[in-house]
Amino acid sequence: MAEDNHTVVREFILLGFTESPMSKRILFVLFLGIYFTTLVGNLGMTGLVRVEPHLHTPMYFFLSNLSFVDACYSSTIAPKMLVNFLAEKQTISFGGCATQLCFYIAFATTDILLLAVMAYDRYVAICIPLLYPVMMSRKMCFRLVAGSFLGGSLSSLIHTSFTFQLSFCHSNIIDHYFCDIPPLLALSCSDTRINEILIFALGSLEAAVSLSTIFFSYLFILLTVLRICSAEGRRKTFSTCTSHLTAVVLLYGTLTFIYLRPSSTSVLDQEPAVSVFYTTVIPMLNPLIYSLRNREVKSALRRVLERKLVFWSRCRSDSSVMPR
Repeated sequence: MAEDNHTVVREFILLGFTESPMSKRILFVLFLGIYFTTLVGNLGMTGLVRVEPHLHTPMYFFLSNLSFVDACYSSTIAPKMLVNFLAEKQTISFGGCATQLCFYIAFATTDILLLAVMAYDRYVAICIPLLYPVMMSRKMCFRLVAGSFLGGSLSSLIHTSFTFQLSFCHSNIIDHYFCDIPPLLALSCSDTRINEILIFALGSLEAAVSLSTIFFSYLFILLTVLRICSAEGRRKTFSTCTSHLTAVVLLYGTLTFIYLRPSSTSVLDQEPAVSVFYTTVIPMLNPLIYSLRNREVKSALRRVLERKLVFWSRCRSDSSVMPR
């Protein structure tokens, strides 16, 4: 019996951004700074919402979960990317690639769904404020967040299982800096039509649910704001939504460019550079967007820092008066 004329792929080689050692060192320092800022910003936001009583509201509960997901989302990609900048051989095992893809899709989808939940929260708060405590009760908030995580997990399970049932025999070189579905499909020697249908079907479903929620929420918010008599009242009401809208535009703009574009060589060449924006830069920008444009977050941060300073000063004074 003739043997198969191909070998089973046990590891993948990630080409990354460049082969130049000097450029790799520069990129390592740059992305290390971005990753550190991402972790400090997002985990700091999550901790701030947890310890500051003034932020124990549905809006900030969702924001703290979004920040946590952004920190996890970035941690799925950045550590391996940083290691590969310094490694001689930029490889990732077959199982490691599957794990990275699984968590990447789970957190990315959860991020998208949480943005839709946050838009719905703003709609209820602005358009039907009298029912806000009932409609956005603690139980409902937990259900909405749990539903977002469940949706992300199901999408991840489907995509990952179907992707890694394929045979990879043409090559093991991924023209990317992490394991994503499009470059993996390009390596497969199996029929990928089902995978492409799944990408389109699930992507369209997720986009339809999240974008329609965001669109209609802000449509009703806009109509409500326009009915406010004073210009100052309109500005204050809509200012609570500007941070969320900025985050939505940044994320959906780059994801649309990658996954809902016509295939072309010139665009494919730009894919790693565009992917960097939504896998590393946007998770870093989100806490900055929500903190710099939000007075409540800045006030809460100031109160926490003041409490810490008072605590440290008391500790110093107590230690100075202790008998030696």
